[in-house]
Amino acid sequence: MEDEEETLVRSRTPMYRLYFKGLVTEEATVISAGFGIAICGDKDDLLFDMNRPIHEPAITRLEAEIIALKCGLEEAVSMQIKDISICCDNEQIFELVMGRSMLEQENITMLIRDVQGIRQYLRSSIPVLLTRTQANFAYEFAIEAIIYMPVHVPVQEDMHVQKEFCSICMNDDINADHMFGNELCGHKFCSDCVRSHIEVKLAMSSSVTCPGYKCNSRLSYRLCVNILTPELKEKWEQKIKDDSIPVTNRGYCPNPRCSTLMSETELSGQFGFRQYCVKCNEPFCINCKVPWHSNLSCNQYNRLHPNQTVNDILLMELVNEKRWRQCRKCQHMIELSEGCSSLICRCGHKFCYDCGADTGSCYH
Repeated sequence: MEDEEETLVRSRTPMYRLYFKGLVTEEATVISAGFGIAICGDKDDLLFDMNRPIHEPAITRLEAEIIALKCGLEEAVSMQIKDISICCDNEQIFELVMGRSMLEQENITMLIRDVQGIRQYLRSSIPVLLTRTQANFAYEFAIEAIIYMPVHVPVQEDMHVQKEFCSICMNDDINADHMFGNELCGHKFCSDCVRSHIEVKLAMSSSVTCPGYKCNSRLSYRLCVNILTPELKEKWEQKIKDDSIPVTNRGYCPNPRCSTLMSETELSGQFGFRQYCVKCNEPFCINCKVPWHSNLSCNQYNRLHPNQTVNDILLMELVNEKRWRQCRKCQHMIELSEGCSSLICRCGHKFCYDCGADTGSCYH
């Protein structure tokens, strides 16, 4: 029996391996960081390698490692690789990728979220913890990325201030210290344009990505905090808090003038079904998701209010017109713009967009 199981595991073993390494060194007051990645075949034959410096200030070794992993997975997807082993020589990263641990740092959380999102495009991506004696191809590439980093010479006081060009506002007379650079992709824009871009992204509740054309590199709050207004800081911090709430655990205040997002598990259970909005303090029923129904049980309230509200009717008309589907697990509305009808909701539930049935239980 054990031999059969071993044979089955081997048959599922990916034919490709991803090695990655991020390094951070500090000499005097200068911090240098870089990463290297290597994608190999089943016999560790090198198929692809890359090394790059990382210019983000005050970066940690863990961040550099995860950035290396993210870039390696992106390259594997672009190479149309379907199955790959993620070779980790760092036990902490291995546990993070496996989903067994989580860190409180917002920047680490966002990077890991990016990694897990990219893994969705692979059929299988199996984390493997390397032993100390096993070779890490990416280590030498990471060393090279740091060694060959360009040396930045401080501008002397008697020299002219360097001027730079922003491709968004087309201003070519911007002081270098007024430019904002995204270290992950190398794009640079003036701080005013980046600030306006962040404001729009937050207003749309979208991920804050680099404003570069077709660039999907994310901007971290820590990297951007110095160019944000107090209002934008507050909005971004609220977005980080909202994003940390699992989809299946989200609840909204039923007060139409409020609609604040809340975590159902964080709401105090001392009042039973009767809870209070954390913002407007209006009472509501956490079971029915409606304003609090005094002297009525949930069943009694539902019997007295069997008909849909005007807003419910308008919503269903829009759903039918746009052919949206609602996830049975988290009730989230989904619109399919293109691609296969077999979907994976952000809560993890798999279902058919054509009929709404669970994946595998229909003929589509």
